[in-house]
Amino acid sequence: MRFPARYARLLFSVLMSLYMVSIMTGVITWVNTGLAGDFLARWWRAFYIAWPVAFTLILAGAPRLQQLVGRLVRQ
Repeated sequence: MRFPARYARLLFSVLMSLYMVSIMTGVITWVNTGLAGDFLARWWRAFYIAWPVAFTLILAGAPRLQQLVGRLVRQ
């Protein structure tokens, strides 16, 4: 499926937040509580709490961070 270019920022924010939150909540849940039988339930709880926060932060912060990187990198 292809999306119109006007959705690029939103699509980037969704994909980046899903990627980061999935991995980070999985690792942190594993380190803190182990891989016991209810790991997926504990991971899911951490994920659905963290994902909206991460999505909002990426949506709001990514453009500014990209501008900062543009200023820090030599052309």
